[in-house]
Amino acid sequence: MNSEVSILVDLETIRGAAKRIAHIAVRTPLVRAAFPGLSGYGTGKEIRLKAESLQPIGAFKMRGAANKILQLTPDEIRRGVITYSSGNHAQAVAYAAREVGAKAVIIMPSNAPAIKRAATLSFGAEVVDVGPASSERLAVAEELVREHGYVVVPPYDDEQIIAGQGTCGLEIMEEWPDVDLLLTPVSGGGLLSGVAAAVKQLRPQTKVFGVEPELAGDTAESFRTGKIVTWEAELTSRTIADGLRTQSVGVRNFAHIQAFVDGIITVTEAEIRAAMRAIVAATRLVPEPSGAVPVAALLFHGAELPAYRKAAAVVSGGNVDPVMLARVLTESA
Repeated sequence: MNSEVSILVDLETIRGAAKRIAHIAVRTPLVRAAFPGLSGYGTGKEIRLKAESLQPIGAFKMRGAANKILQLTPDEIRRGVITYSSGNHAQAVAYAAREVGAKAVIIMPSNAPAIKRAATLSFGAEVVDVGPASSERLAVAEELVREHGYVVVPPYDDEQIIAGQGTCGLEIMEEWPDVDLLLTPVSGGGLLSGVAAAVKQLRPQTKVFGVEPELAGDTAESFRTGKIVTWEAELTSRTIADGLRTQSVGVRNFAHIQAFVDGIITVTEAEIRAAMRAIVAATRLVPEPSGAVPVAALLFHGAELPAYRKAAAVVSGGNVDPVMLARVLTESA
């Protein structure tokens, strides 16, 4: 790994990002969640959910995209921006680009949820559809950059994106400084790497875990083996958690994960669906499947987690198709 990609984002950079994006990203609440038998009165444990579903675009991705785009030069704004995303980062880039008056071009996979595609278009972005593979999205984006000179806003493998996502962890620690355990979803690694960097530099004894679907467990395998592995698109596309279908973790992200993360847990599709129901019942927050995976780890994989009294889980987004949500909420356990 060369020196360019091994640089870890420091706490001051994350604090700078927090100031920069304060007018565009919401400081989301930590919502208490009493899950039967796991937290609440008589258990000695408290669980709080970081409600990133309440961001203006319904997901944490607003933080990183805004931090990147708000640092563009006037010439870069004139050229316009481009990214490749299955939905939440697409919406965040479109939203932040509109704030600064830049054109936004989004490369989206053909299997992206219709609700996320429609939202991206509503913010004024131009959408280019490609196949489901992450590699295809990147290739098309690179071709359009060469042709038009757009500025790339990467979904996760970028220091400014990592710093922006790290503001989520910064807020958690400012509101709940003695939290013992913190869990976030992981796919490309932007959220996990940023949050872990913030948390560990403020309170090293707090344990930080990433959670991803078993059907898209490339980061768990990478963490276990100590090197980045890639899963084919036909494998990662199987999970209901459409925001976690990235084929491999980012290089910069993996460097942060190796430095700051204590472990990565995988959860089943049934556990994700059960966690969605549990979140709605306990808090009335609406989670998309990707946002429910940390709660699935708390509910079903306690034996794989360290002992804790206070745990925070990041509900990373709430952009779920209404038909899917209704089906999940009404199906039998």
